Amino acid sequence: MKQDKRPELTQRLNPQRFRECYYLKSELVEFCRKERLSVSGSKAELADRIETYLQTGKRIATAKAIASESPIRSEMSLTSVIEENFRCSERHRDFFKSVIGSSFKFNVEFQTWLKTNAGKTYADAVLAYGEIVERKKMTTTEIGRQFEYNAYIRAFFEANKGRSLAQAIACWKHKKSLSGHNRYEASDLEVLGE
Repeated sequence: MKQDKRPELTQRLNPQRFRECYYLKSELVEFCRKERLSVSGSKAELADRIETYLQTGKRIATAKAIASESPIRSEMSLTSVIEENFRCSERHRDFFKSVIGSSFKFNVEFQTWLKTNAGKTYADAVLAYGEIVERKKMTTTEIGRQFEYNAYIRAFFEANKGRSLAQAIACWKHKKSLSGHNRYEASDLEVLGE
């Protein structure tokens, strides 16, 4: 199926057409600035905000930014309780590295766990982190909607063993310039001219 070229992101763009196309986060931020919309949040949040604006013309107010960190406590320990509105910070990273080890990383699944388990202890969090790491070893990680590039590149290599990253990127650049979905298809190889 032939896909159309991606339209320019303007306030006259049909909201459904907007969702059919791939735009970089920087393009979404630029549009939000131009239209006096909030530029805070993830790529998915920006896309939702723009879609609402394109549908209704309304500028949705966003929640005020939460302070970058909870009030400083004298010491964080395994018996400390996870705060409401948890935010990953260097202080938290340092704490988890001191308990778990230098391999600790704030992966998406663990961040989600922390944000949805206020009231539990940091000891609970350490156990949950271990379970998440073990589960990740046994399964292929699902790539979030906002990481379409990563999902495309993974699918490209699964279908094309031995191909280069440069070829994958060339196919991705062509695919994202078209309207419609951004999932890998074998027909994307046509852009390589082989």
